[in-house]
Amino acid sequence: MENSDVLLNSFGGETDWRGVMQPALETNLMERILAPENLHRAWKQVKFNKGAPGIDGMVLDEFASYARLHWDEIRQSLRDGSYQPSPVRRVIIPKLRGKGERLLGVPTIDTNYLTYPIRKNSPYPDSTAPLLYF
Repeated sequence: MENSDVLLNSFGGETDWRGVMQPALETNLMERILAPENLHRAWKQVKFNKGAPGIDGMVLDEFASYARLHWDEIRQSLRDGSYQPSPVRRVIIPKLRGKGERLLGVPTIDTNYLTYPIRKNSPYPDSTAPLLYF
């Protein structure tokens, strides 16, 4: 385009077609996710599920002290978008009726703990709720 009066977006298209920017439906989604009552509910659910250790080998009993020690860093990384979940631990289990094997990915306890309040507070239906894999 040679017309210097036309604004282009970063993809090269005209920006004139865009309407007025609307505020997000939920401006405090991360604060709602990190609310103490949601985190408490998440911890109760993780304990109830009695999950196996993930790739880091941390067992359920060790997580509470780990979280207390590192909570400020974890919370800040969630808020600024730099949180990176750990890889899952690959486990192979036999299928029912002995017809082959099934591959499972076991998340770490911290990933399991943090995804629970995200899933419960997501504006998406459960089947399409994005997890922490960004």
